[in-house]
Amino acid sequence: MIRGQQLSRSKTIAVLVAAILLLSPGMSSCTGRTDSIVVAWSPFESTALLWIAEDQHLFSRNSLNITLRKYDTGAGALDGMLKGEADIAMGVAEFPVVGRVFRKEKMRIIGNADKAEFIYLIGRKDRGIEAVSDLKGKRVGTTFGTVAHFYLGRFFNLNGMDIQDVTLVDVKTPEEWVNAVAKGDIDAIATAQPYASLAKDRLGANAVVWPAQSGQLLYGLIASSDQWITKHPELASRFLKSVAQAEEYLIRNPAEAKTIVQKRLNLDAAYVEAFWPQNQFSLSLDQALILAMEDEARWMISNNLTTEKRVPDFLDYIYENALKAVKPGAVNIIR
Repeated sequence: MIRGQQLSRSKTIAVLVAAILLLSPGMSSCTGRTDSIVVAWSPFESTALLWIAEDQHLFSRNSLNITLRKYDTGAGALDGMLKGEADIAMGVAEFPVVGRVFRKEKMRIIGNADKAEFIYLIGRKDRGIEAVSDLKGKRVGTTFGTVAHFYLGRFFNLNGMDIQDVTLVDVKTPEEWVNAVAKGDIDAIATAQPYASLAKDRLGANAVVWPAQSGQLLYGLIASSDQWITKHPELASRFLKSVAQAEEYLIRNPAEAKTIVQKRLNLDAAYVEAFWPQNQFSLSLDQALILAMEDEARWMISNNLTTEKRVPDFLDYIYENALKAVKPGAVNIIR
């Protein structure tokens, strides 16, 4: 009788364990259920881990069906997400996030997928531009409200100039980032790779080039709305788990990872080899991000790009739980 009770109890425990496994995060594929997420993106290298995860079917392995929605800029992808056109924005630089925080948008950063240096200032020598000081009074293009806008202003500050010393031109599309300076509609352009290299190649020997970031890395953030995160914390964790697995694949297979990104973003192989070392493709949430956003907030205030007068508490816009669930050592935020 006792032996029969023990066998019955063992069977009950086995059934309960199996049920728990089936219902555990990342195990919904066992039940046949797949959840859908719409991801907003822009054509920059900070999205690299997204393409690796897609190519290696890591989202589907974590029971996610990903729909991709493309925007010309990271700021555009962020706004698309905030308008409800997407659930998550991937590869968004921190500067437009600062701008949306000033507007009191209800959003959260759930991770960072890249730290990079790829903003450049390209000028035309035939307009008398050889030194940075020669840009005074010139027509300089960038896309207002993007991280290139911030780094252009900071570049001038570091070189003894002010952004008011030039005539700023809002250049909105990838085609015009190249064409406007190549055709001479503007005298210089501050923009991201690969468009900076395309503009340089169009100008040839007529180009003068400066790295605009001066060693300060920008971030490729993963962000969502408060509402979506509140309703779907487990989906956020599964999304980040897929991206973390893509990071592991990149570490083990760097050549294959480069090829995936090259094909997905339609880049030249030689260019990929050149830009790859300028990026740190790794999931993180660290204190340096907070400091960078505070610096950018002060710059926006001093340049009258916001009516706010105080730097926000950016800790209120960080959601750590999803990343802690899949890569706890990557979270180094001081609260």
